[in-house]
Amino acid sequence: MTAHSRPPGTVGPGIAGSALPAPPPGWNLDADVVVVGSGVAGLTAALRCAAGGARTVVVTKARLNAGSTRWAQGGIAAALGEGDSPEQHLDDTLEAGVGLCDENAVRTLVTEGPAAVRRLIEAGADFDRSTETGQIALTREGGHHRNRIVHAGGDATGAEVSRALVDAVRAQNIRTIENALVLDLLKDADGHTAGVTLHVMGEGQHDGVGAVRAPAVVLATGGMGQVFAATTNPAVSTGDGVALALRAGAEVSDLEFVQFHPTVLYLGPEAEGQQPLISEAVRGEGAHLVDADGVRFMQGAHPLAELAPRDIVAKGIMRHAAEQGTDHMYLDARHFGAAMWETRFPTIFAACRDHGIDPVTEPIPVAPAAHYASGGIRTDLSGRTTVPGLYACGEAACTGVHGANRLASNSLLEGLVFAERIAESVLAAGHRAPGAAVVAEGGPVAPLLPAAARTRVQHVMTAGAGVLRSARSLSSAAEELAALTATAEGKSPEPGVDTWETANLHLVARVLVAAALRREETRGCHWREDFPDRDDEQWRRHIVVALDSAERPGARFTLRTTRTAAFPAVAAPPKEQQ
Repeated sequence: MTAHSRPPGTVGPGIAGSALPAPPPGWNLDADVVVVGSGVAGLTAALRCAAGGARTVVVTKARLNAGSTRWAQGGIAAALGEGDSPEQHLDDTLEAGVGLCDENAVRTLVTEGPAAVRRLIEAGADFDRSTETGQIALTREGGHHRNRIVHAGGDATGAEVSRALVDAVRAQNIRTIENALVLDLLKDADGHTAGVTLHVMGEGQHDGVGAVRAPAVVLATGGMGQVFAATTNPAVSTGDGVALALRAGAEVSDLEFVQFHPTVLYLGPEAEGQQPLISEAVRGEGAHLVDADGVRFMQGAHPLAELAPRDIVAKGIMRHAAEQGTDHMYLDARHFGAAMWETRFPTIFAACRDHGIDPVTEPIPVAPAAHYASGGIRTDLSGRTTVPGLYACGEAACTGVHGANRLASNSLLEGLVFAERIAESVLAAGHRAPGAAVVAEGGPVAPLLPAAARTRVQHVMTAGAGVLRSARSLSSAAEELAALTATAEGKSPEPGVDTWETANLHLVARVLVAAALRREETRGCHWREDFPDRDDEQWRRHIVVALDSAERPGARFTLRTTRTAAFPAVAAPPKEQQ
């Protein structure tokens, strides 16, 4: 590939690779590091980088306090209690990950986690405390054999974590760009990260398409739950970071492992978009899963019954519902009483009542919905991706911590721990001046789909790559997604937020389906009806995906399967392959 550089201080409209169709940037900013995302991972990375003297810019898709973190109800898992230990936390995490966790990554998480939580408290996060001892109150969730979950406001942990970090960012006067959709990565002539292009929506100091030039980019863009029709994720979770990384030449891994939260408020078969979550903590406090006859169907299905890992509970609900010819089960917590509901779970209590359900007097209808991407942009233990200067953390990343199924409440902890490690790496690398950004001459341009295709993508994914999967359903989904690309060819939908988001969703959907079709076994939250058993001999390994640089994005990508369960080292591609 040949490339030409622009004059210093300017950027071209694309990257040395592939890019979304977009107008050329109308404004530029310079920084040492740009962090994309304002959840726990992004803001922690930004705070640490800024504290180390790096000129830091935070780009966020909505308001600074509207990241995915604020929706987290459960809490943060860490070995803080008497009798608990990082080793026990490690064992629970490895068990939930069903043989695909990177043990070094998990050990890093559980050993550095307690101190990271204490630093979060020092930064201003106020967690619930025992009225008797005054110590941090610790509760239990699915897959944990110890009480090790810290929470705030009963079921509003994410909101409190977000508040504390946003306050800290504002106190440090870190530069932020809100209401901005990141578009693509900029690279210099050496293939090193040189910043990002982005589109600012609405009024402000900047508007329209612009660029932030920086030698380090941290992607903390959250999940991709909106690729399914029903999800617990907010509307902004459209897989933007993973799609950007793929177009930039980075590798993604384990994308087939999408966790479906087992207990989401069931609002009917036609319900779409973000659905109310009924936290794992409700079961942790003693709520029971029952069918319409009041039978506790998880008893005998797993030693932990309702507190089994999420994939097992989701499968249990789906199996029992299918046996009974229905599409949902119930969560019975009537024995809590009004006082406990109002104090321990005020957010969930209000959500239920808003939808005409009184959990004090009736069981709550629940069904699984898309919740968390255990896979993502492949990184090492310092958050480095396969593209030099590009980092990823939080739900957008695949650190190896979660394996085939995330353990409850490990996500916020992962964001804290690996964001801090990214900041250390960025600061250790020094504040390298960004080189002139380059544009790929004749490089591929990602096809845009009409905004209306978004709904079609979501319905295809729910039908073909939801909780239950098979070769037939996945092949059908792959064909329908490919047909959307073919239909779009030769047409030119107007570039804009809706079409850019739809293109991102379509890309991550196609990669997810390809990986799910390749993995011919059932493991963790990947459930193949035609391959119902776990196959360690053939499939205790990872599927790594990258766009095929010889093809237009959306046309083809390459999949490779690792030889073992260990992640290969993250090494940047040779310069000649950039």
